Amino acid sequence: MKSSIIKNFHLLSLATLLCLTATINVSSFAAQLKWAAQNDILTLDPHAQNHATTNNIVGHAYEPLVRFDKNYQIEPALATSWKNINATTVRFNLRKNVKFHDGKPFTADDVLFSFDRIRQPQGTMQIYVSGVKEIKKIDSHTVDVISEKPNPTMLNNFTTFLIMSKAWCIENNSPKIQDYKAKEITFASTRTNGTGPYIIKEWQPDQKVVLTANKNWWRKLEGNVTDIIYTPIKSDPTRIAALLSGNVDAVTDLPTQDVARLRNTQSLKVLDGPEVRTIFLAMDQGSEELKYGQPGKNIFKDVRVRKALSMSIDRVAIQKSIMRDLSLPAALLVAPGVNGYSSDLDKVMPADIEGAKKLLSDAGYPNGVEFTLDCPNNRYVNDEEVCQAVVNMWAKAGIKAKLNAMNFGPFIAKIQNFDSSVYMLGWGVANYDAQYTLQSLVMTRTQGADGSFNFSKTSNPKADALIEAMKAEVDKTKRNKIINEALALTRDEVFYIPLHHQMRPWAMKQNVTMSHNSNDAPKMYYVTVK
Repeated sequence: MKSSIIKNFHLLSLATLLCLTATINVSSFAAQLKWAAQNDILTLDPHAQNHATTNNIVGHAYEPLVRFDKNYQIEPALATSWKNINATTVRFNLRKNVKFHDGKPFTADDVLFSFDRIRQPQGTMQIYVSGVKEIKKIDSHTVDVISEKPNPTMLNNFTTFLIMSKAWCIENNSPKIQDYKAKEITFASTRTNGTGPYIIKEWQPDQKVVLTANKNWWRKLEGNVTDIIYTPIKSDPTRIAALLSGNVDAVTDLPTQDVARLRNTQSLKVLDGPEVRTIFLAMDQGSEELKYGQPGKNIFKDVRVRKALSMSIDRVAIQKSIMRDLSLPAALLVAPGVNGYSSDLDKVMPADIEGAKKLLSDAGYPNGVEFTLDCPNNRYVNDEEVCQAVVNMWAKAGIKAKLNAMNFGPFIAKIQNFDSSVYMLGWGVANYDAQYTLQSLVMTRTQGADGSFNFSKTSNPKADALIEAMKAEVDKTKRNKIINEALALTRDEVFYIPLHHQMRPWAMKQNVTMSHNSNDAPKMYYVTVK
């Protein structure tokens, strides 16, 4: 009896020791990451705003059916597998035993609901379900995705088609997407309930976003970061001071003037990489008269005026003096790394002030033109400084532009309300295919994905026909030829004025290991803090 008690005691002690060891291992494995960048998120509604920072952070709480891995290859997420049923139908097998953060099960009904929701016109995310006509429920964990035509970019697009809980949205009066441009606030724009690796515990706009690991996630973290504090810090000096002092662990949008110093700081390391983002200027080409420009007919309907604006910009000077070589001067609207990009087409010509003056004179404006340039001041690398440089370059050609710089939140609402005559924007290619850019920015605007971010009212029948053709062409060689033709037309007709493709170094403490990615979207489930 006594030996049995002693044996049981030893077994109990061993079990206790194992539990204690496990607890110690978990706590030593867990880590907090304090991460900073200049730009805050716009909303917590995953279908409201196609904004990279928002998509990335909110995408830690919500998940898609498929996603990109570290090598930009499609891998399973909420779908475990998929197969073509015919040329226009793909069957997805959904992951079982997955729960939303509130404990409700994930099923096919949530996929169908999210598909209907993301297409609502007050959002700007329709591009991610472009070409999909219907999603049909086969059973509780199987759906058929039915496209209008063969859909060569569907899987790439689906990486940012985030799934919401139907029951949660209905219970909380959020079946409709928040109307961000109308300054609407909804339950789903201030709270989250996804299936993803992190739960967003708190969002204080312009102050911080707090995330904690979802212990019930269907997949394990590859890193050890269980708690994240994301802090938007608009001021470049303040952001870098926070990194140097150790108040934050990583900064993912470095001021170009500080990169060399950070490389030589022993306590830090810099992770280099390109970004598939192009910074450009957009001009209102649809209004009969400019809202913020000289009276009379709209000057931007004349391609000679648009060309004059473009050819008077010294992109190499911006690259050298403002971007400190952390950019690539651009003639195309897409960057290297995007399918359809062509270095042969992306040839930047030297600035030509006299040529610009002649074009303006030929167009009937020998004394130049006037308008306001709207510019964000806390979104892209050196955004306001680049805008100011462009204004100064334009002045040499008799182009009088008044700079109106503002925070990105009110800026993006302003342009989405068509309340701008000329504006700067950056476009990252979330699905790594040029159709995403051309369809969003160049195609004539409709109520769906076509022209969903075409706030400059660009409209060209030939461009529309080319984009329509690339949507359904499954032969890659033929499709890229169509893409190249559309990109060349966009360049030659100056529908937009590309400035440069951004480079994107990140800096972090030596004990932080991150995987750089070219869509500037660090994934916290890969990050390790020692």
